[in-house]
Amino acid sequence: MLHKILFTSIVSFCVLNSFKVGKSWKRGYLLYGPPGTGKSSMIAAMANLLDYDIYDLELTSVNDNTDLRKLLIDTSSKSIIVIEDIDCSLDLTGQRKKKKEDKKPDQKDPIRKKEKDKNKKKTEVTLSGLLNFIDGLWSACGSERLIIFTTNHVEKLDPALIRRGRMDKHIEMSYCCFETFKVLAKNYLDLESHDLFATIDRMLEETRMTPADVAECLMPKSAEEDAESCLNELIKSLENAKEEARLKVVESEDNGGQKVQECDESSDSEDD
Repeated sequence: MLHKILFTSIVSFCVLNSFKVGKSWKRGYLLYGPPGTGKSSMIAAMANLLDYDIYDLELTSVNDNTDLRKLLIDTSSKSIIVIEDIDCSLDLTGQRKKKKEDKKPDQKDPIRKKEKDKNKKKTEVTLSGLLNFIDGLWSACGSERLIIFTTNHVEKLDPALIRRGRMDKHIEMSYCCFETFKVLAKNYLDLESHDLFATIDRMLEETRMTPADVAECLMPKSAEEDAESCLNELIKSLENAKEEARLKVVESEDNGGQKVQECDESSDSEDD
């Protein structure tokens, strides 16, 4: 289902572009979800489908906003500009908070002032700079460009960075479902059906496992391994993952109960 939505969006992008005259045409995608859910693989598939070049932009290697603008302008038409793990690339989420903190006087605190100067020298790329250059890129030059952000923590991103008009499509890359498993089973084991499929279907509904982990189980490790042994390995991994999740819940409940007890004891001692 997810692949169909993306395929329809990409095809419509190419078709509509042929009717655009005198205006650059762009689209932004935000791919978010846990590690191992296929965000990077999806980008590669999009590039292969469109026959576009990929520019992998590492923000931490860019000196300042001027260099960032030069890099973006130098990209060719019919290309995909990718910023992976954008929440880790730069401290783009805390820029506005920092501005408020910076209004406080720090002349009397030489340690803080030194640390501030050190961070300033490290990088001058800012959230506003990134936003302006992204918007300016589309309106100033070229055509047929996609820009894709990936993140494991979408909640950490500044809303201005991923608003509609910049990131037109927000695509959640989630844990493996049965439909995804069937595609992987076909690719790795050349299987379209098996007696163990029903068991795996039930377990995938009960347990979270990324497509990368499922693929690792389905990939034969030696010539002696057949399809059934790989499926059994996946079932065993799902059982282990389910048990680990159960133990985490039990541990969390125990810790929560212990904290409540400590709070009650503290209240009783204050009353005494």
